[in-house]
Amino acid sequence: MTDNSTRLDHVVLWVRDPVASADFYEKALGLEPIRVTEFAAGQASFPSVRLNEETIFDLAPLSMAARMDVVPGAADSAGHPVNHVCLSFSEDDFDTLRARLKERAVPLSDFTHDAFGARGMAKRSFYFRDPDGNIFEARHYE
Repeated sequence: MTDNSTRLDHVVLWVRDPVASADFYEKALGLEPIRVTEFAAGQASFPSVRLNEETIFDLAPLSMAARMDVVPGAADSAGHPVNHVCLSFSEDDFDTLRARLKERAVPLSDFTHDAFGARGMAKRSFYFRDPDGNIFEARHYE
């Protein structure tokens, strides 16, 4: 039986260098890169990274903006900031992520505690930026 409940499928992030961005997400966040080789060979419009079996981030090059005419004004969204994207981790993976980001000298916010989210109150969270300036919150609930 197929579960047709609403889920997040993907988020498109505008990036300057999709290959470098995929490398950052793989090495700093531990996400699986997808279609990087195909993108580099000109066989795919953009690469992605997998968050889980159901959700990916598409790493769209800014050069694609002119072709993003799916709705009026869509091409103007390139570089338009989203406040942040929040990723939820297990406590161990949360601590591992923070350590990896520190190793790469990625600036990190202080911890916040008991922040409300999709699963209730998160015990700890912090914020960081990717190389293109996209802001992420990392959190854990347990």
